[in-house]
Amino acid sequence: MELRLLDIDRQNDVMTLAIDGGLDASTAEEFGRQVETLVEGGITRVIVDCSKLTFLSSAGLAALLRTHSRMARKGGDVRIAGASGMVAQVLHLTHLDRMLQLYPDVERARLSLRPKG
Repeated sequence: MELRLLDIDRQNDVMTLAIDGGLDASTAEEFGRQVETLVEGGITRVIVDCSKLTFLSSAGLAALLRTHSRMARKGGDVRIAGASGMVAQVLHLTHLDRMLQLYPDVERARLSLRPKG
């Protein structure tokens, strides 16, 4: 798994992360550590770009849920962008698409996080 910081919008406290490869037992812990470090820096909203994510295990699902919970505790939010194929199927079959907000791409996820008004 490669986790890349794509963008930080400091004005709106939105961070966009891209995950390449797989999110599984061997990578989920590192994903969680990296997200936590960035969140401690003041980011309250995260977009996880899954457009290049090819594998998502139960450990990966748990990491996404922990990220969602951390953000919710801080009054923030998580958006999942670009999930397709097997990754989208796993999110749907586990009904996590009902808990995590999914968007077809990063731009639409970013628009959903814009302040109202």
